[in-house]
Amino acid sequence: MFVDHAKIHVKAGDGGNGCLAFRREKFVPRGGPSGGDGGNGGNLYCRGNSHLSTLLPFRYRQHFKAGKGGHGSGKNRHGKDGEDLVIDVPVGTQVYDEASGQLLFDLDREGHVEMAAKGGRGGRGNAAFVTATNQAPRKFEWGQPGEEATLILELKVLADVGIVGYPNSGKSTLISVISAAKPKIADYPFTTLTPNLGVVSYGDYSSFVVADIPGLIEGAHHGSGLGYQFLRHVERTRVLVHLVDVSDGGEEDPVHSVETIAREMELYSPSLREKSEIITASKLDVANPKKIERLRLYCQRKNLPFQKISAISGEGVQELKNALVQHLEASKD
Repeated sequence: MFVDHAKIHVKAGDGGNGCLAFRREKFVPRGGPSGGDGGNGGNLYCRGNSHLSTLLPFRYRQHFKAGKGGHGSGKNRHGKDGEDLVIDVPVGTQVYDEASGQLLFDLDREGHVEMAAKGGRGGRGNAAFVTATNQAPRKFEWGQPGEEATLILELKVLADVGIVGYPNSGKSTLISVISAAKPKIADYPFTTLTPNLGVVSYGDYSSFVVADIPGLIEGAHHGSGLGYQFLRHVERTRVLVHLVDVSDGGEEDPVHSVETIAREMELYSPSLREKSEIITASKLDVANPKKIERLRLYCQRKNLPFQKISAISGEGVQELKNALVQHLEASKD
């Protein structure tokens, strides 16, 4: 199951208490104050892990605690520091503080580690308070509590190319043809309920990642259909492929389809309109020529890249891949 949103409670370790003690032994002259310091509480970290692809584990475990610091003891023995705790999350996870709504950090690469909660400082024992004028202090400190917070985890898949469009426009079929991904494909709307990822190879050793974003419809930003919950995954992509069904059974007006999806993305985040986009007429093997021509003229007027494909017959698929590679290479500059 693909889960891209979770809430967890984190608690760093409390610091250990300092000790109040005096050493009085036969062969230890001037033993004096011997209370050791408490250990520091363990810190709690979040780490990006590319081997994880979903936040599903956090459905079953929401509470995380780092180790407590040990208490100080006599003979100047210090308490042991508490063990740190590292929480592995998928690469691409953003961590928010629930109370303030502030973005704390973005784990956007493998091995990226950030501290989510700092452990409490251990208290000092009375041996630490000895001065020239106070040789037998009876003062010590309690350990400080560790930080705790409720965090919101949001996963945004890391893909170079995002495929968007109305339900049943051929997104899942396209990703199954150009990559090794095997998404569920059926002839009813909203077959795809979660983003699918595939790796597309080109050249000798190069590749890019493509994401099939579940179908959008008009009013998605208000929650219609599957809503806009998956649009967060589009934000990280560098190029968008907007599939438009130009068959007789597809959208009545392909231009309206393009403008509707563009409007929904802009209402979600204006920055999405700045991404490179390739308008692609799909289902070319059963296409209506009038719809293709209307869409082509619209793209010409708007100065938008235009492609035609049939994922079933393979017509135009290689040309689309070539266009994507060109856009991706250009975006690196």
